[in-house]
Order: sequence, then structure tokens, then C-alpha cells
Amino acid sequence: MNIIIIVAAHKAYWMPDDAVYLPILVGAAGKETPDTTWQRDDAGKSISEKNSTFCELTGHYWLWKNVQADAYGLCHYRRYLGRHFGKKRARILSGEQIGLFMRNCDVLLPKKRHYWIETNRSQYAHAHHAEDLALTRQILSESHPDYLSAWDLEMNRRSGHRFNMFVMRKEPFHAYSAWLFDILFELEKRLDISAYSPKDRRVFGYMSERLLDVWLSQQVLRVRECPVVYMESQQWPYKVMAFLKRKFIHNSSQTL
Repeated sequence: MNIIIIVAAHKAYWMPDDAVYLPILVGAAGKETPDTTWQRDDAGKSISEKNSTFCELTGHYWLWKNVQADAYGLCHYRRYLGRHFGKKRARILSGEQIGLFMRNCDVLLPKKRHYWIETNRSQYAHAHHAEDLALTRQILSESHPDYLSAWDLEMNRRSGHRFNMFVMRKEPFHAYSAWLFDILFELEKRLDISAYSPKDRRVFGYMSERLLDVWLSQQVLRVRECPVVYMESQQWPYKVMAFLKRKFIHNSSQTL
């Protein structure tokens, strides 16, 4: 099975020495490629110029429009699908291991992130702008109404697949990509992000994370989950405090 997994990066960084992984410079327009072995996301059919708002999805789009393979994947220079045990780099799944997994599944995903005291809807609203969710739902109701109940169900769950990371067989990958970018490009037309912070301007990347589970819930596919291997410290105490601050301080300010 020919599997191509792009590793999205915006700067020079260590990359796995495995033919299954293709480093790609995202937001490449105007940048120098760190290494001659790297792909650029501004070659061929691309949306590289949208990287500040679409994040790693500019790599996803390039992969969809320019590569022929039996299976496609996306991971990040700081995050990979992997195993629980071993030294950090050795835990990253090899091409051989991924090939073995894909014999018996259609989609390979990172394990879900659990919010426990938040729904997917409230977590996003506390961290970003609730309007993003409302407008995405409106677009679904108009262009993909058969996914509307799935959207509502996923928004009320307390966990989800994050990071826009996956490995998919050819048919579901192309189907998902067409569905996803149809929604995101329409959202881009309607959503005014002119007053958004640089972080919140990444809205289309964030929304893609929420849409993946919506799409998957309406498919009949064999899905397998893997641990995420983080290449850098996650600063969990800081992240937990920020999560609680967004929830409780935001909520209290709303009642004043």
C-alpha cells in the first residue's frame, strides 16, 4: 500500500527518517524551504496564502489536490501518531506499522481529547467565538442538512478527535476533503474575522477539528485510535489552569 503522510511545519525541525513521512512547509509563499527534501504547500494547486487562518489545512489541501496514493495522512512536526512506550522518537509509528494497521482499518486517528467538565460547544465558546459554531451550523443546515443532527450530537459530547491528524484510505480521504473544504470555504466567505486576535483567526483550522467527528459519525468506516507522541513539553499544569480560567472566569463575567 502506497501511504503518504505529510508532516506540516512552518520552520526547520527534526523529521522522521522514514519514507512514509513527507515534510511539508506550510504557508510556504515567500519562505525559503528548510531542506531540499521538503515539499512546499504553494506548489501545484494550493491555498498556501490562507495558512494564517487555515493552519495545517493548507497542507491537507495540497495533499488532496496534488498527490496520488492508496492512503493519505497528516501529522505535525511536534505531534505524531505513535505508541505508549519507548523513547520519544522511537514511539512514532513507522511506515511499516501504519501499513499493518491500515490492512484492517479505514481511518487511523489520535485518541480523543476529553474535556470532562465542558461540552465541545462550551469549550470552544469559552476559548474562541461562539459565532463560529453558530455560522458553521447554519451552513450545514443549508448545504449538508443530513449532517445537522450529527453536529448537534457532537457539540454536546465532552470529547473529540483533535489536531487535524489522521491516516485515511483513498476513498474516504477524498470524500472527507471535498465535504470539509466545501464547508470551510463557505464559512470563510461569511465570517468576519477582521477584529479577531491572531490566535482566533485560525478559526478554519479549529472548525475542521470539530467537523471531523461530525463527518465520521455518518460514515461506515473501520476506525482505529493511537496515542499522540508529543515532541515537546506540553506544560500540562499551565494548560489545565488556562482551561479552568476560561470556563469559570468567563462564565462569571457573563453573569455580571
